[in-house]
Amino acid sequence: MSFQKHKNILGAAVLAGVVFFCHSAAKADSSPAYNFLNVTSSAKIYGLGGMNISLIDDDFMTTEQNPALLGPEFNNNIGLDYMHYIGGSNFAGLRYAHAAGERGAWAVGLRYFGYGSMKEADEMGNVYGTFSPSDVSFNASYAHDFTDRLRGGITLKFLYSNYAEYSAFALATDLGFNYYDPDRDLSLSFVAANLGGQIKRFNESYDRLPIDVRLGWSQSFGTFPVRFSITAWNLTRWHLPYTDPGDGTEMNPPVLKDSFSSNLFRHLIFGADLIANPNYFISLGYNYKMRTDMSTYSRSFLSGWTLGGGFRLRGFGVSLALAQPHKSATTLMFNLSCNLSEFIN
Repeated sequence: MSFQKHKNILGAAVLAGVVFFCHSAAKADSSPAYNFLNVTSSAKIYGLGGMNISLIDDDFMTTEQNPALLGPEFNNNIGLDYMHYIGGSNFAGLRYAHAAGERGAWAVGLRYFGYGSMKEADEMGNVYGTFSPSDVSFNASYAHDFTDRLRGGITLKFLYSNYAEYSAFALATDLGFNYYDPDRDLSLSFVAANLGGQIKRFNESYDRLPIDVRLGWSQSFGTFPVRFSITAWNLTRWHLPYTDPGDGTEMNPPVLKDSFSSNLFRHLIFGADLIANPNYFISLGYNYKMRTDMSTYSRSFLSGWTLGGGFRLRGFGVSLALAQPHKSATTLMFNLSCNLSEFIN
C-alpha cells in the first residue's frame, strides 16, 4: 500500500474520531465506568506517575500510552506486563509489534484485569457466595509517519466485562499525534483517549467510557542526563473537586477542595527519568490526583509518588515500578520485553 493511501486512511480515521469525540464529550458525565483503561501496562510509565503520552524511548511497552509512539523501530518486539494493584487486584497482559513498511507499524495486545474474590449479596445483606469480577481488553494499533518529525496513530480496543451473572461489551478508540525534534530532544503529543461506548450493557443503564483529551511534553536539556515530562489529562472538564477528610475532629471537619490551584494540579502529572545510559533507567513521578483521590484513606507521605527502574541486556528488558497510594496499599508493576529480531538470522 502506498504512503499516500496509508496517509489518507489514517487521516480519515482521525477526522471521524474527532467528530465522534466532539459529540461524545458533550454528553460525558463526571463519573464514568471503565476506569481500568487509565491503568498503564508499562512499568516505566507507572514510575513516571502513571501516565505519559510523549516519552520517546526504546522501551516498547511505553507505546501503549499513545499509538503515535509506535513505529517500525519496534519491529518484532514483544512484551509481558504484570501488576499487583490495590486490594486483591492483579492485572496481566501481552503485547507484540511489527513493522509495516518503512514508515508504519502495527501492534496487538491482550490485557486481563482481575479484582479478586468478593462476596455476592442482595440489597438486604444476605450473602449467597462469592464471585470474581474481571475485565478483558484486546487492542490493535497502527501508526504512520506523516513526516520525519510528525507521526499519527490509532488504537482500537475491544472490552469485555464479567461481574457475577452480568456481562458487558464495549468498543473504544485512541487517536494520537506526536511531534519529535531529535536535535532538541523535544517531544510534544496529543491524544484523544477512550472514544466509544457500550455495545452490550450490564442492564438497562448505560455506562460511559472515560473519554479524555491529553497533552504531553518531554524534553532533556543539553548534556544533563535527566529527561523531564509533564502530562495534562482530564482536559474535557476543569473542575475536579475532592474532599479533604481532615483529622476526624470537629475542629478539622471534611472540606470540599475546588480551588484554582487544586484543579490545576489534579490535571497534571510530573515525571523525570535518568537517561545517562541506554542500558538502564531510573524514573520518578508525582501524581497529585492519585494522592488526593486517596484522601479518604490513611495515606502515607509517599502517596502520589511513584518510582521505577530497569535495565536492558542482550535484547531483553526488565522494568519494575512501585507506588504507595496509602498506607494499606502498595502497588507493584513488572515488565519483561524482548526484541525478537536480535535472535532471528
